[in-house]
Amino acid sequence: MTRALRSSVFRADLRRVLALGLPLIGSHVAQYALTLTDAVMLGRYDVTALAGETVGGALFFVLFIMGSGIAWAVMPMVARADGAGDPTQMRRATRMGMWLSALFTLFCVPIFVFATPLMNAIGQEPDVAALAGAYLGVLGAGLLPALWVMVLKSALAALERTRVVFWVTLAALPVNVLLNWLFIFGPGPLPEMGIRGAALGSLLVHLASFAVLVVYVRATLPERAVFARFWRFDGEAFAAVLRLGWPIGLTNLAEVGLFSASSVMMGWVGTIPLAAHGIALQITSTAFMVHVGLSNVATIRAGNALGRGDAAGLRRGAVVVIGVSGAAALATITVFLTLPETLISLFLDPDEPARAEVLAIGRVLLAAAALFQLVDAAQVLALGLLRGVQDTRVPMVIAAIAYWGVGAPLAWALAFPLGVGGVGIWLGLAGGLGVAGVFMMLRFWRGRAATG
Repeated sequence: MTRALRSSVFRADLRRVLALGLPLIGSHVAQYALTLTDAVMLGRYDVTALAGETVGGALFFVLFIMGSGIAWAVMPMVARADGAGDPTQMRRATRMGMWLSALFTLFCVPIFVFATPLMNAIGQEPDVAALAGAYLGVLGAGLLPALWVMVLKSALAALERTRVVFWVTLAALPVNVLLNWLFIFGPGPLPEMGIRGAALGSLLVHLASFAVLVVYVRATLPERAVFARFWRFDGEAFAAVLRLGWPIGLTNLAEVGLFSASSVMMGWVGTIPLAAHGIALQITSTAFMVHVGLSNVATIRAGNALGRGDAAGLRRGAVVVIGVSGAAALATITVFLTLPETLISLFLDPDEPARAEVLAIGRVLLAAAALFQLVDAAQVLALGLLRGVQDTRVPMVIAAIAYWGVGAPLAWALAFPLGVGGVGIWLGLAGGLGVAGVFMMLRFWRGRAATG
């Protein structure tokens, strides 16, 4: 291949990555912004309520991201079928993905019912535990529609219908802000519900988003008949989605569980450090959504290449999407190091008594977060590529060892026995993510990418 031809192919790949990636990035940022707006508005309502949302929201997010393993299994299956010209697989994989999401939700019900005792058992302060339990008692009902939204989004993204995924998620954001204002603060005759109001607003948004996507799928993909005979069990597709999805779910659990464990450990440090941690975590998680969107692009393109039997396209697409992700990580590092107080101030009332202390702690935490931006991007991109070629079990093992064999123990050791405090927890996170990033990239480039 001549240099001019290579350049032309690269530009075409870059255009396709951006065309797919920008709507997916926007969708993930907007999706996470639903939780972000809860934190921003509760931070302006009461710092203790923010601490309750931090630990309660972390638990909900753990369950949501674990259940999303099913949705993310649907994506490479539909992408591969689309590349191979087999349209019936969308219907089969999507319906059984929704079945599995419903079963997963049933297993989560006791966690929501007994959330307050659970928070007390893991050492949270009583008032924070009670608020977290109140938050989850309402928001728990939103887990199933949230997971079904993810299944439909994954199927549509795999078919490269990413714009509707973006617009539906983006439209939910101002609705969530409005509902939060009405339910949290209770203007006029409305009751002031505080943290329960934030949960109720998010619940209604999840239900509305699911309804809109159902209408869209039925109107634009009637030939796929996604919801026809929904009650009919498809054993082969059920097993295929489960086989691919459970390792993805456990991999998600390993990573998100590590960050949730960091919230628990920060709660042992104190309420003010926990509030600062919650703000820093919201900011870094929002930036991380950029790489999650690009990871989805990697999954879709790798799945298409696998369906076509195109080994060169697989490698070329991987190089392009990793390069875009690396550029985004460098931009994030710059922002975290130069504008920490501006970002943190978005979450705080100007008259908050603990404002100065939260700003001081949050500034240090964002500096620590800058350390792991590149490796965090590397590990999620590698996961997306490996999922695209339907390699999920070995990455699950790598994740478990990196996050829980390295990251969590290192965070605890630095924070408590070695006396580094809250920033030590974040340095431990950086260590675990670094190990995961290195070994997952090696898995892809020395494995499927090397052999085709």
